[in-house]
Amino acid sequence: MVGLTLPLCGGVQTKPLLVTGYRQMYNLDFGAAHVTFAKHMAQHPEDPMGPVSDAAAFLFSEFDRLHILQGEFFLHDENFRSKHKLAPDAAANQLFERRLAEGEALAQRRLSADPRECNALFASVLVRGLRSDYYGLIERRYWKTLQSTKESRQLAEQLLAIDGDYHDAWIAIGVENYLLSLKPAPVRWVLQLAGNKTDREYGLEKLRITAEKGTYLRPFAQLLFAVAALRDKRLDEARSILRGLSAEFPRNRLYVEELARLR
Repeated sequence: MVGLTLPLCGGVQTKPLLVTGYRQMYNLDFGAAHVTFAKHMAQHPEDPMGPVSDAAAFLFSEFDRLHILQGEFFLHDENFRSKHKLAPDAAANQLFERRLAEGEALAQRRLSADPRECNALFASVLVRGLRSDYYGLIERRYWKTLQSTKESRQLAEQLLAIDGDYHDAWIAIGVENYLLSLKPAPVRWVLQLAGNKTDREYGLEKLRITAEKGTYLRPFAQLLFAVAALRDKRLDEARSILRGLSAEFPRNRLYVEELARLR
């Protein structure tokens, strides 16, 4: 069972350049984030988290350009089936896929030497999670999304069985359970037969761990928590989360726009 063994890795390895790059990304300063991640890759060429994090910056840049992370998008399921007003950027997708492939190759090289290497496992979790986000939110390829989401959650479970304090990894379990729990009962039944997890409360419980204790993914988990609060009509909680994110990342207009909607 997840988290029963004693921690062997000491939680997420906090790397200053990665922390800075993720903060720049959440603040919508994607150019600066790419520069920062490139510095990390130059200094640590064997670390899979470098290219994987740079891939995240390409993905979030597309999310911002296509207005995918608007709270309204998450609150109305019909938006998942609608087409984007703008076309996905083919060049950005190529760079995104290249970085994912680089990160995956580095992670697999480390895991072939040590299958319990936490940093490499976490990078693999992110590779599947980021690819799932691209499939589902940009390309609308839902079955491929479900497969990548399941693989990300399974790898996260492997990692957390080694070290339950790898707080950022809990988001993979939380996202699958919570988002798929929103589907109608017959769809959930089919998803469960396919091996996906759809437990709403369990998902929120695990998302909360990343939202409160995460290193790199804490702001994203907090945004998802705000979305959950909006769906449940817990408007004061949503406002509180969005105010905190707005203060922490003042250049991110998403939080300001969502606060304005709530008024």
